Amino acid sequence: MTRSPSAAQPQPSLPDLARLRRVRDRIDREYAQPLDVEALARDANMSGGHLSRQFRLAYGESPYAYLMTRRIERAMALLRRGDLSVTEVCFEVGCASLGTFTTRFTELVGMTPGVYRREAAQATAGMPACIAKQVTRPIRNREARDTAST
Repeated sequence: MTRSPSAAQPQPSLPDLARLRRVRDRIDREYAQPLDVEALARDANMSGGHLSRQFRLAYGESPYAYLMTRRIERAMALLRRGDLSVTEVCFEVGCASLGTFTTRFTELVGMTPGVYRREAAQATAGMPACIAKQVTRPIRNREARDTAST
């Protein structure tokens, strides 16, 4: 007899969900600021470990992964504009290391920021920004595998 993964894992409590939503909203608002799990946890009156576990249960990824996804999505929009260099975009979205930014960007998008900047500017020329954002939204490798297997 097999059990579904969701039946085996406890779900966050309602008070925790409210705090987790506030943490997620803060990440969405302040993605370009230096944020770390301990600071987010302090503001949510949780320990760092508890926040990370509960965030992963609620949203399927760690707070850091969620933050980096937001940063990469914003970087994609800035790169499509074409008026900033990759280094300027890296620092504009709150990344302190160009190497980490490039690695994470490549993992999520499937190409380096420089290649994306060249290709996306051509592919989305004349397209409204709200449509371009949806069309070019990054798909994590895990999500791509899940979609391909169905």
